[in-house]
Amino acid sequence: MGLLKELAPNAAAFGVLINPASPGAEAQSRQVQEAARAIGRQIQIANAGNDPELEAAFATLVQQRATALLVTADPFFDTRRDRIVALAAQFKLPAIYQFRDYVVAGGLMSYGISLTDGYRQVGIYTGQVLKGAKPADLPVYQSIKFELVVNLKTAKALGVKISDNLLSIADEVIE
Repeated sequence: MGLLKELAPNAAAFGVLINPASPGAEAQSRQVQEAARAIGRQIQIANAGNDPELEAAFATLVQQRATALLVTADPFFDTRRDRIVALAAQFKLPAIYQFRDYVVAGGLMSYGISLTDGYRQVGIYTGQVLKGAKPADLPVYQSIKFELVVNLKTAKALGVKISDNLLSIADEVIE
């Protein structure tokens, strides 16, 4: 939410896209509401768990005057990445996503774990198991490498000015 605030500092209300069928939907909803309160922003939550609901969610968010969007982490959204990015462009909603793949596909900005780092860790675990380590004896790994990616071409198309601060902390800027 803090990055979204920096991306759209004058936005009165943020939209949040959540899949209600996701096991973590309630926790996501609670967390984004707390984060929005912490930064003094109103949020409009739109639920989408299938393709028709996805289209309707974007229309509802625009109708409710959301001027920026947070797409929560969800496998359903990941499989609809291209459609979600297209809808954000269609409705002129600057959006932040969980993976850089969204930004490569034309999304504006992402902040989330580095999948490359996660895959590297899986390889290390696999190597340890192949050398005889018992999986139950291996520590639980949680990604600690996060990456911020910004797409300047999309920013220009949306008429969004990316702050110098965001550009300076970005791990990758797509031009």
